[in-house]
Amino acid sequence: MKHKAMSAAIVAGAVATAVAGLSSTVPAHAQAKEKCYGVSLKGQNDCKAGAGTTCAGTSTVDYQGNAWTLVPKGTCVTMDVPGGRHGSLTELTRDLPEA
Repeated sequence: MKHKAMSAAIVAGAVATAVAGLSSTVPAHAQAKEKCYGVSLKGQNDCKAGAGTTCAGTSTVDYQGNAWTLVPKGTCVTMDVPGGRHGSLTELTRDLPEA
């Protein structure tokens, strides 16, 4: 009986260690993405859209400079938006909603 309890404890410990290891790693599909500001259409951002917003889907202007969308890594700064502009890896001060 003691042997069964010890084996169960070892298995439980191994499972806990494996699960903890999984939660601290970033999934492969997320590693291949980057935050790109100023490229999403109104209401289609993934997050951050400035003061007064809650996150995903809250941008109120097309290509809002303080709203980002996940895009394939390495493509953000080459993404074209109307007016000869491009996406940015950092927050922009352009195309912000009127206060």
